[in-house]
Amino acid sequence: MKDYTLGLYEKAMPNHLTVTEKLKLAKQAGFDYVEISIDETDEKLSRLKSKDFMREAAKARKETNMPVKTMCLSGHRKYPLGDKNPSVTARSLEIMRGALDFSSELGVRIIQLAGYDVYYETGDEKTRGNFEENLRKCVNMAAKAGIVLAFETMETEFMNTVGKAMYYVNLINSPYLQIYPDIGNIRNAAEDSIADIQTGAGHIVAAHLKETKENIYRDLEYGQGRVDFDGCIKELRKQGVCIFACEFWYDNKSGPLEYIQKNKKYIDGRF
Repeated sequence: MKDYTLGLYEKAMPNHLTVTEKLKLAKQAGFDYVEISIDETDEKLSRLKSKDFMREAAKARKETNMPVKTMCLSGHRKYPLGDKNPSVTARSLEIMRGALDFSSELGVRIIQLAGYDVYYETGDEKTRGNFEENLRKCVNMAAKAGIVLAFETMETEFMNTVGKAMYYVNLINSPYLQIYPDIGNIRNAAEDSIADIQTGAGHIVAAHLKETKENIYRDLEYGQGRVDFDGCIKELRKQGVCIFACEFWYDNKSGPLEYIQKNKKYIDGRF
């Protein structure tokens, strides 16, 4: 029996499938859990207020015996914690509260938090200050819920490495704020991916396994880019990391099961 769990990112599956169909597909493909996506679209954000969706997801999880263990919360891209507009930051905190309530209902243990002060504009001292202030509020909410928030290393300069994420982990100094790095994004930001991952030893709770090329951050299949999966996985396992999510996107043309299994086969080989 393997001593780690491998999850499937929700967007690796066709969007038109129901949550039940997605959990069944992930299980059929041989994954251990599903990572649910709450992105910036109204469709995904509405999940946080939809009792019907929560009931459907809870029923699907029970029927399929397929956990929803992690959440990729990228809704803060549109409503960032560091925004200068108080109404936007109020919305960002509302999203955080909703994500924590949702996670409590579905048994999500880790919420991957986007490492942005702002996304669609240029950050400055004010946005960084707002980010820190609202991050503290988010971590306090998470501590009350008993759910871990963990930074994703992003594709922007603000937090594109584990080293940069560690600045805020050390600053907040809470067991409920850790790191959930994207090793593909790290590859495009750091000269030495493994050395960067080593800076987070003891604070990395899970990892995104994503393929990238220079200046290309998504829509690549495994093996099409330049990420050192073998080396990064080896370092993460050495640190005791046991939760990994395969992050890739459905190509909208292949058979879903075959497409997913092809990519899983590549990652299985890296372990």
